[in-house]
Amino acid sequence: MVPVPKVRASHLFGSGKTDELKSRLEEAEVELVLVDGPASPVQQRNLEKAWGVKLLDRTGLILEIFADRARTREGVLQVELAALSYQRTRLVRAWTHLERQRGGFGFVGGPGETQIEADRRAIDDQIIRLRRQLDKVVRTRELHRAARRKVPFPVVALVGYTNAGKSTLFNRLTGAEVLAKDMLFATLDPTMRAVRLPTGLKVILSDTVGFISDLPTQLVAAFRATLEEVLEADLILHVRDIAHPDSTPQAEEVTRILGELGVDEATPLIEVWNKVDLLPEAERAAHATQADRKPQVFAVSALTGEGLDALLGAVTAVLDEERLDERLEVPFAEGRRRAWLHAQGIVTAEAEAEHGHVVTVSWTPRQKAEYLAL
Repeated sequence: MVPVPKVRASHLFGSGKTDELKSRLEEAEVELVLVDGPASPVQQRNLEKAWGVKLLDRTGLILEIFADRARTREGVLQVELAALSYQRTRLVRAWTHLERQRGGFGFVGGPGETQIEADRRAIDDQIIRLRRQLDKVVRTRELHRAARRKVPFPVVALVGYTNAGKSTLFNRLTGAEVLAKDMLFATLDPTMRAVRLPTGLKVILSDTVGFISDLPTQLVAAFRATLEEVLEADLILHVRDIAHPDSTPQAEEVTRILGELGVDEATPLIEVWNKVDLLPEAERAAHATQADRKPQVFAVSALTGEGLDALLGAVTAVLDEERLDERLEVPFAEGRRRAWLHAQGIVTAEAEAEHGHVVTVSWTPRQKAEYLAL
């Protein structure tokens, strides 16, 4: 780790530090250098030339990881879109052939089109094409979400910093086999499975992309669609790697990003302190005691299953409210109200009477209030 007290426009580092690092890189036979922050195209080119190595800044590294992890059509398109947006910013003075020109067009002569203009135009055309394809995929996902709304299963979204163990927890609760590895951004594509709670209520569990601090702007925009499930969630499970030394700053970053995404503050949230199995015994007991004292905080191990029964009980308490069985008389003229009852999936019986429908429902106080407000 090399701190940079003053950023130099040409080489990022001063000449002395650049030479010193060159010697250290040659001694260690380093082939790849990572810059934990932004590096301009000029800085990247000059340092690669001075050191004879490949250099990636923070955005470039994240894009490399994303490209390796994406699996679904949407994930691949989003990676390509983000990569092109990033590449477009690297064109200025980044290559050696930028001053070449092609012939002018039309009747008026002129200097023609420089190579950089041609490359930028090609990238812009590709970005437009990708965005059109991505719009189609997003519309398809919206149709799927609309279909799920008609089957009123509550949605539970897993969120958290990257590598917090969300996919392992997802697999443990659903019996699925989603890729779960000890690496950054193992999950890039939203995965959904049905889970039946102890009371019999069926919910949809959604695994999402991991968050990370200082995520570049173009990546936030490109991957927003993968986080749309969080915006529509009835309950959010914030999964934390409680054994990580930076667990608290990571949690604060996740909270900040949720706010930026526009997640409703009224959406219930349960904090899941994962990976307690990695803690020393004394520290593990202390965390368990601390979690017990906090409402909606649960210490668990997705790997061993420890604490998951209590977590599921809390999820059940939030989503499966006390239900009331009632009979309603819905006049024929109030078809909208009858349709709403069926859309909510709370009708247990229905019969036709002289002036309308006699509908038997099993609903929560919240649903009853919504019905009366129609």
